[in-house]
Amino acid sequence: MDEKQKKEIQKILNGLQCSKDFACYTSGLKDLCRAEDIGLDSYLICLENNPRKCKFFATVYGNRHFCQCPLRVYIAKKMKV
Repeated sequence: MDEKQKKEIQKILNGLQCSKDFACYTSGLKDLCRAEDIGLDSYLICLENNPRKCKFFATVYGNRHFCQCPLRVYIAKKMKV
């Protein structure tokens, strides 16, 4: 992770609350929830077993659950993880 990415992530973290204490970031991107980027600007498809338990669960469309966590979206889209 380069300095530009770290600064972008810090901007995202400011004011954001996470029930998992940002484990995705603090673990060095090793403890990521399972999600898939499908090309929507602000959403990912959540692939977790219980997506409705997450604070960032957005909605269901068909049989897909959508995540709107700004940090997870950034990691998926900009860092391709």
